[in-house]
Amino acid sequence: MKKFNLKKFFLYLLIASVAFCALLGIGVILFGNFGEFETRILLTALTLSVTSILGLACGAYLETGRGRVLPIAGIACAAVSALMWFIVIWKEPTSNDIFAQMLMSVTLIAAACSHLSLLSMAVLDRRFRWSRPAAHATVWLLTAYLLYLIWLEKDFGGDLIPRILGVLSIVLAALTVLTPVFHFLSRTTPKAEEIDAEIARLKARLEELERQKRELAENAPPAEDQTT
Repeated sequence: MKKFNLKKFFLYLLIASVAFCALLGIGVILFGNFGEFETRILLTALTLSVTSILGLACGAYLETGRGRVLPIAGIACAAVSALMWFIVIWKEPTSNDIFAQMLMSVTLIAAACSHLSLLSMAVLDRRFRWSRPAAHATVWLLTAYLLYLIWLEKDFGGDLIPRILGVLSIVLAALTVLTPVFHFLSRTTPKAEEIDAEIARLKARLEELERQKRELAENAPPAEDQTT
């Protein structure tokens, strides 16, 4: 039984949606006809592109075997977000504040999970492991504050809100830039942690192969009895 490859699925979806957007743009330039229907088609393709990027990040982290809850939650939220955006694109606009708040909330959580999935793929030395919980704390603090603004805050006057958003965004940007650097520095020399991680990865792969072997044995047709 062939294992479904999430990363490859989202990669193909991204390629198809980007190619479709490019073809549609070329058609508009050549024929000059870009009405409401074409706009909705283009927005649908763009939604698929963004969904594939979010799913690709989560799928890549899921395949490492080092986490399941975060990438699965990200993929689920990205799929729900895409469906809700399709409703917004193709349905007549309404003044439903609850739906808009839910849409922005699910999209925000999907983006947060995808961002953290990418950062969590880095293999960090003990000196740099502090950056991972720091990134998680910053992302979820920023996400929680944005959710508070979406659902509860009614007065956006003053400069407190942009100050808080600015500080959290700067910290997150710094951690996002530093994580690949820490990953590179952690791989300059072989470490015992890397060996342990490789052993764990190989054990997980062996368990997966054993599971596939058992499934093949269970699904194999019974051998015919030979009579003499």
